[in-house]
Amino acid sequence: MGVHGRTRVGTQPGAGPRRQAPTKGAFPVQLDSRPAIVDCALYVGGVRQADELPLAELYERACERPDAFIWIGLHEPDPDQFAEIEKVFGLHPLAVEDALKPTPQRPKVERYEDVTFFVARTARYLPHAELTETSEVIDTGSVRMFLGSHFVVTVRHGEAGELRSARLDLEANPAQLAGGPWAVLHAILDRIVDAYLDIVAAIDTDVQALEAAVFRRDSGTTVEHVYQLKRELMEFRTAAVPLQRPLQTLLDRRSFALAKEIRRYFRDVNDHQTRVVEQVANHDDILNSILQARLAQVTIDQNDDMRKIASWAALAALQTAIAGVYGMNFVFMPELHWRYGYFYALALMFGSGLLLYRALRRNGWL
Repeated sequence: MGVHGRTRVGTQPGAGPRRQAPTKGAFPVQLDSRPAIVDCALYVGGVRQADELPLAELYERACERPDAFIWIGLHEPDPDQFAEIEKVFGLHPLAVEDALKPTPQRPKVERYEDVTFFVARTARYLPHAELTETSEVIDTGSVRMFLGSHFVVTVRHGEAGELRSARLDLEANPAQLAGGPWAVLHAILDRIVDAYLDIVAAIDTDVQALEAAVFRRDSGTTVEHVYQLKRELMEFRTAAVPLQRPLQTLLDRRSFALAKEIRRYFRDVNDHQTRVVEQVANHDDILNSILQARLAQVTIDQNDDMRKIASWAALAALQTAIAGVYGMNFVFMPELHWRYGYFYALALMFGSGLLLYRALRRNGWL
């Protein structure tokens, strides 16, 4: 959906595949079949307004009141769709470039004069009946956020971490939303970290199931199963763990002079994030132990197979040795002219083989 000089903000825009007349408060011009703007609104004192004005005029109105701000949410916009937003809010080109890149960005927080740019990775757990060698357990995305005194712009990439429910929850609690852009940032980060905790709990279930399966010899669990879950955990760790540093930067009074109350909320998010980091590290250690245990089992199984092969080879070699002795072409071999020599050789082969077989069984080789 395009954003141009006559953009109007107020209520949630339509999302049809073809060009439509704009709904009240919507960005009216649609440039392609996939609208980028998910929702946009002006909030005053934590209450959503139904004003229908061009974006620039609406921003001027928001700046006239200390308790007013605009929140625009977008999903994978292109530069043309983002152009007016960049111009109206005076966003830095470097931050805009980072916000529009489809490639994953490392979580970070940066200041561009009076605008804060925050990047967080989102993640969701993909339910599955059982863990296979190709199971995809984690799906990741990202949210890039611009925060000014009177505006919030959220740019989401990927399918993980939808923000519609976060907006609805905030709108249902005007007292919290009255906290302005920082309250929006807290709500989004809190939802992201809570999703991390849910993923950690789900992975814990997978790890326990895998651990139990490894020690069931008939489970069919392979090293590839363990490695697949470890690879998915690594993907989740890459997305989730780096968020701790920008959270700690937010709590640093020298970097951000946040109000005492909102700082308390961010500290709670940081505590939850610390739990995520610790549990991810624990799961990684457990998976390493499971992998080592499975590799040890494979080695033991291979040794057992080699012992069985060697045992049967010894039995065959014993019979071959006896047959070879009596197959030699010497004239003076008493047993060759003995009436019962043939039966004696068979009995010797059978008896010696039986004794060797029992000895191997007794020692666990067969």
